Amino acid sequence: MATAAVLGGGGWAVQQVLQSATATPPGGQNLWIALGALAAVGLVVGLVVAGRVSPVAAFVPSMVLLAWTVVYALDMNRALSLIPSEPSVNQLVRDAGAGNKALLTAGVYALLGVAMFIPVLMPSRWSRPHDDLDEDYEPAQEGSYY
Repeated sequence: MATAAVLGGGGWAVQQVLQSATATPPGGQNLWIALGALAAVGLVVGLVVAGRVSPVAAFVPSMVLLAWTVVYALDMNRALSLIPSEPSVNQLVRDAGAGNKALLTAGVYALLGVAMFIPVLMPSRWSRPHDDLDEDYEPAQEGSYY
């Protein structure tokens, strides 16, 4: 879910913000919708990074973002060819792809990938949540009054 939010929602929102910034007059309703979408993507990423969810929820998107960044560093044309830009693709997907290109080439995906990978290294994220009720329960001894 976090991967789709970052790549789909984040890419689309960044493209809409860039289009709104170059529009005359700048701003408008599309800008506010895009900023709201960016806030929602930030909320999802923040919950995955800081929340007590499975560490895999942060590991998968971090690996996708870091792998795509490594492919971009090694072969720029191949990494950019993964972005859908054909006219047969839906306009929303093309907008998300244009935003993904902006985020990838600016290095934002490398930054976000590392930030999402750090919680995976915390040992407490891999352990089972501690239940306080397990220790407090003491079975009554047979023959006792209470």
